[in-house]
Amino acid sequence: MMSTDNVQNTHTSELMRNLHGALIEIVSAMNRPQRDDELVREAGISLDRALFRLLVAVERLGPIGVVELAERVGLDYTTVSRQVAKLDGLGLVARQGSAADRRVREAIITPEGKLVTDKIDAARERMSRAIFDKWDETDIADLVRLMRRFADAFRQDRN
Repeated sequence: MMSTDNVQNTHTSELMRNLHGALIEIVSAMNRPQRDDELVREAGISLDRALFRLLVAVERLGPIGVVELAERVGLDYTTVSRQVAKLDGLGLVARQGSAADRRVREAIITPEGKLVTDKIDAARERMSRAIFDKWDETDIADLVRLMRRFADAFRQDRN
């Protein structure tokens, strides 16, 4: 009797390779400086692309320590620390001691920073509508549900 394990493994391996390829394409597109510039223009804000990425990360992940933020965005601590200081100087984030560890300084979004990230979110939604223009609403909902499930599983696997 012939085993179907090899056929199943080959199929799964191909699916994983295709998933990885799709993720690379998405991350590559999202990391293009031109895309960030377009998003900043569409949002009608005046903010350096490096700062805008950190501002969004602080809003989504904060309060967050600078070391963890640096790890999440793939930059060194000193660079992120300088950029967070710039955001603080602009009044878009504030820094505070961590409730869990007073030695850690955390970045939190300010009301002014939240107004900026709301503009970014609205611009991102307008730009995304072109991508999903011909998709059924159930397909979009399924994509969001499955991406959230994947992100949660991916995060748990790292812990």
